[in-house]
Amino acid sequence: MATRRYELNEAQWVKISPLLPGKGGDPGRTAADNRLFVNGCLWVLRSGAHWCDLPERYGKWKSVHRRFSR
Repeated sequence: MATRRYELNEAQWVKISPLLPGKGGDPGRTAADNRLFVNGCLWVLRSGAHWCDLPERYGKWKSVHRRFSR
C-alpha cells in the first residue's frame, strides 16, 4: 500500500496502534478503523484545511471531527 501525503507509513502505524482506544477487547465501542481516523485527523491538521473539506475516503467529516474533539 502506497502512503499518501500526510498519512502514517506502516512503521509509524505499528508504533502508535496499540495506544489507541477502540480496539477489540477495550471497554466501550469498537472503532471501525482507527488508522483511517488518525490519517483523517493528520490530513486536516497538516494541510490546514477545514474539517468540512476532509476527503470522503476518511469517512464523514462530522464523525471524524466529533471523535477528534472527544
